[in-house]
Amino acid sequence: MSGYWLIALGAVPLVGALVVAGLPTGKDLLAKQIALGTSLVALVIAIIAAAQFKPNGARFQGNLSWTWISSFGVHFAVGVDGIALVLVLLIGVLVPVVVIASWNDETPGNRSPRAFFGWLLVLEVMMVGVFVATDVFLFYVFFEAMLVPMYFLIGSYGGPRRQYAAMKFFLYSLLGGLIMLAAVITLYFASPEHTFAFMKLVGTVQPGYQKLLFFGFFIAFAIKAPLVPFHTWLPDAGAEAPIGGAVLLVGVLDKVGTFGFLRYCLPLFPEASRYFAPMVLILSVIGIIYGAIVAVGQRDMKRLVAYTSIAHFGFIGLGIFAFTTQGGSGAVLYMVNHGLSTGMLFIVVGILITRGKSRLIGDYGGVANVTPWLSGVFLFAGLSSLALPGLSTFVSEFLTLVGTFTTHKVYASIATVGMIFAALYVLWMYQRLFHGPQGEKVGKWRDLSGREAWAVGPLLVLIVFLGVYPKPILSVINPAVKATMHDVGKHDPAPTAGSAAK
Repeated sequence: MSGYWLIALGAVPLVGALVVAGLPTGKDLLAKQIALGTSLVALVIAIIAAAQFKPNGARFQGNLSWTWISSFGVHFAVGVDGIALVLVLLIGVLVPVVVIASWNDETPGNRSPRAFFGWLLVLEVMMVGVFVATDVFLFYVFFEAMLVPMYFLIGSYGGPRRQYAAMKFFLYSLLGGLIMLAAVITLYFASPEHTFAFMKLVGTVQPGYQKLLFFGFFIAFAIKAPLVPFHTWLPDAGAEAPIGGAVLLVGVLDKVGTFGFLRYCLPLFPEASRYFAPMVLILSVIGIIYGAIVAVGQRDMKRLVAYTSIAHFGFIGLGIFAFTTQGGSGAVLYMVNHGLSTGMLFIVVGILITRGKSRLIGDYGGVANVTPWLSGVFLFAGLSSLALPGLSTFVSEFLTLVGTFTTHKVYASIATVGMIFAALYVLWMYQRLFHGPQGEKVGKWRDLSGREAWAVGPLLVLIVFLGVYPKPILSVINPAVKATMHDVGKHDPAPTAGSAAK
């Protein structure tokens, strides 16, 4: 696998963003076309890079490194393992989908649609960078830089409380980032070679430093994830962000937190990870139940979807800190599937809001009578979110719970309650929106348009495909997860039923 494909994957949207920024005022259509074309080229590059990746080859592939700050041993180093690769592919899929879904969105005030699509491309650059970086300091730079385009997307193009939500998102994330910066600097001086290179750091951090450093990284990742009780920024940011921004916020940016647990906390601080695992498992279970219960009581569609994500991230945290291959692979697959299913749900919610000019569930009702295709797509997205068997989220949720059950039966058993609440909040929302008496906001709406079908169609196909045949993506994920479990000093428990029968 050539590392130059990874460089191109970030360079192409960067060039696209610069071209869009240089367009004269009034060239909004051209800006949209450039953004779509650029994002599609990036998707093709991601597919080519994935095709060259060898699941049973080296742990990190496509490695390239150039000296950046020589006096501190900082390198511009990139490479991917199976975990990073599937998340990069997720970015490649979601960005063009978001561009298509946002094509005719109204912008608040006199704000330029051209700037909106330019910020989307900048955000794509930062998201790719954070997953392909193999230098800890470079990862930190991208981790913080992601805040800037998302801050402007929320603050300039969001809902009525957009400035409050953008500032809350920025301050929470910045606080976590500053704590992590202190941990990154300490990690450099605590390492024998005084380096930021990830693979040179694995297995070298002394036990006396691990708990403190784990805490510094964990707080930043828990805020980003978001893990209860660090979650309070998400409902506001998810509700006020424009639909395209909300898709990328929940579908990709939040995954940086759970990715950070797997990439940095577990391999670099194995003893601390084992020590703090019970705490994280408890917080994950609380998040599953809490997020689901609060989602049931929401009247705002976007806030409801945001709270469902808190519950979903609880499942991901559970799988990661169960320290089993099944749980870890299920968690990584969950990151991908959650991005697809919740991204699709946000897009369909956005279509409803565009027609009804309201985010409140109570303003709707009987929508299925006038838009049957939209009703069907919404139901499909909801069923995917609640992990219906045959759809992709079911596979990841099943693996996560089975992997957790082998080591932590109580936590896994409690987590299954969240599946019941998921059916409740999804089906109840669907019933109130699409059936019953026709709401005051529902008029003679047109059904799903061709552009809207192109936005949700790729996600629908992927959700079905990965629900029926997840092997291609699991074969990429499993070796990376096994390597991570080896770093943390954990191995899958040996089966007992079969041996006893013999």
